[in-house]
Amino acid sequence: MKKVMFLLAVAGMFAFASCNNAATEAPVEEAPATEEVAVVEETAAVEADTTAVVEEVAATEEAAQ
Repeated sequence: MKKVMFLLAVAGMFAFASCNNAATEAPVEEAPATEEVAVVEETAAVEADTTAVVEEVAATEEAAQ
C-alpha cells in the first residue's frame, strides 16, 4: 500500500509540475512600426503641365502648316 501511495504522490507532483506557473506572462510580440508618409497631391501642377504641353503642340502644328 505504501508503494501505491508513493506512486500516486509522485504522479501528483509531475502533474503539478507540468502545469507551468500561470503568474508569469508570456512575452508580447509587438508589430513592427510603420512609417506614415504624407501624400502630396500635385494635380494642379500636372494639369498645368499638360495644358502647357497641349498648347506647345498646337503651336508647333500651326507653325508647321
